[in-house]
Amino acid sequence: MDLKSLIRNIPDFPKPGILFRDITTLLQNPHGLRYTIDSLTEKCRPLSPDYILGMESRGFLFGMPLAYQLEVGFIPIRKPKKLPAAVYRAEYELEYGTDCLEMHQDALSSGDKVLIVDDLIATGGTAKATAELVEQAGATIAGFCFVVELTGLKGREQLPDVPVISLLQYD
Repeated sequence: MDLKSLIRNIPDFPKPGILFRDITTLLQNPHGLRYTIDSLTEKCRPLSPDYILGMESRGFLFGMPLAYQLEVGFIPIRKPKKLPAAVYRAEYELEYGTDCLEMHQDALSSGDKVLIVDDLIATGGTAKATAELVEQAGATIAGFCFVVELTGLKGREQLPDVPVISLLQYD
């Protein structure tokens, strides 16, 4: 299936010169969505994770069905002040400042093996911050999984030396 044909390109969003890869058109196509989840499942199954970690919010969209298919737990990685119990916290750089991600401190234990999932990797800041949360918990990263990779931004170079899976690559 040609998944790229299901992703809408929006020029000059969110600012001039940016070509935004909009996955909402993929999500609304039932065959494309099923193909995407099935493909991610097939590619990620050999990593044998105990948990899927999905970053707010689009990582939830792909992480939950992937966790279901792999029959493992799902752990949400949230923006600040969204989780009710004690959290680990990791800050990351944005082009206009910093942001932060959090994970419950009791979500993972030493020896747990996790797969980090998001819709897209660009510069790698969000995925790298999520990896830092996993390290704080003493767990192990089995790999990273993305639907879209913007290869020209070299985000995978920011990540630990573990498998990085992406279904689609754009320069």
